[in-house]
Amino acid sequence: MDVIKYNAPRRLLTVARGHPYERQAFASLFEGLDDYDVCHVEQPVAQRCLTPQAARDFDAILCYDMPGVDFTADDAPRLVEPDPGFIRDYLDMLQRGVGMVYLHHAIAAWPAWEEYANIVGGRFHYRPASLRGEEWPDSGYRHQVAHQISVLDSHPVTENIPPQFQMTDELYLCPVFEQDVTPLLCSDYSFTQGNFYSAAKAVAGEMNAKDGWSHPVGSNLVGWVKRYRNSPIVYLQGGDDAEAMANPHFRQLVHNAVRWVSSEEAHNWARE
Repeated sequence: MDVIKYNAPRRLLTVARGHPYERQAFASLFEGLDDYDVCHVEQPVAQRCLTPQAARDFDAILCYDMPGVDFTADDAPRLVEPDPGFIRDYLDMLQRGVGMVYLHHAIAAWPAWEEYANIVGGRFHYRPASLRGEEWPDSGYRHQVAHQISVLDSHPVTENIPPQFQMTDELYLCPVFEQDVTPLLCSDYSFTQGNFYSAAKAVAGEMNAKDGWSHPVGSNLVGWVKRYRNSPIVYLQGGDDAEAMANPHFRQLVHNAVRWVSSEEAHNWARE
């Protein structure tokens, strides 16, 4: 396996699009991360950058993107399978050990490629689907939830974060592979179907609707770390809009996550 060398300043690749986002707010999320040169790329061109070469060219990759879901198709949302070459390159990139941070709707990317859910630690569904041999309904969403986040464990990602803090953001009701992750953050919100709306109905033009929709009780985890092959992984559920991205504690979490997945400590942990 290639040795990844860290030279200052470090290099961060940020990936977005596939889902609407506020560009200026997203760019502002990295203000103060002065020890990194930040390179930004959008989907679908970004797929050309997520290759084994990226593990040499970047110290960390942050994904705020949602490829693999076509909302313009007649039968939207159409699930698009990634090209086999892309899958090969992506897995090889993780084998080489690049640090990965996934934010918010990135958990909904590539729903037709099940292994992607194993990489991130869960999956948000825009339509009913099978996952790990279990049938799931479409997932739930709820915008502008004022909730309290608690830190569950002392970790470099949660360094300088208060034990509890308030945040207003969109939350998801979706499968989370709790047994595969190290939990770092949880919400005091109740992750039950009565508190969420159907994603499939939203795509069909019925926003904030849930008539006839049901979903199992979900996980209240909103932040975790995990490993995949030789890559350290962080997922943070926050970051839907400008208000959420301006939250100073969320911004600190993102900076901590980028720095941790770039560290030798994280890489040694992922290779164990």
